[in-house]
Amino acid sequence: MGVSGELDIHRAEEVRSTLLRAITEAPPGAEVIVDLLYSSFCDSSGLDALLTARRRAADSGHALRLRAPSHQMVRLLKSTDTADLFPMSPAPPAGDPAD
Repeated sequence: MGVSGELDIHRAEEVRSTLLRAITEAPPGAEVIVDLLYSSFCDSSGLDALLTARRRAADSGHALRLRAPSHQMVRLLKSTDTADLFPMSPAPPAGDPAD
């Protein structure tokens, strides 16, 4: 699932709903990837949406991975001691088929 723009109070509920739906529809044991390559900002409401989705994923046997989080998001995760809760991966190189 891709997120673009700001993950803030104005979009947090939409993102939360979309993530929860993606987790529900994912095959058993599948990893759900949140692509943040085009997301520039995350506030506490956005973080809450990600944490809610992470809990739901864990409860249903899935992992929630953050792909290409911004430096700002990584700082937010570290400052709230939640960075270790999310597996993270960088964006694939340009031209990669997963891109």
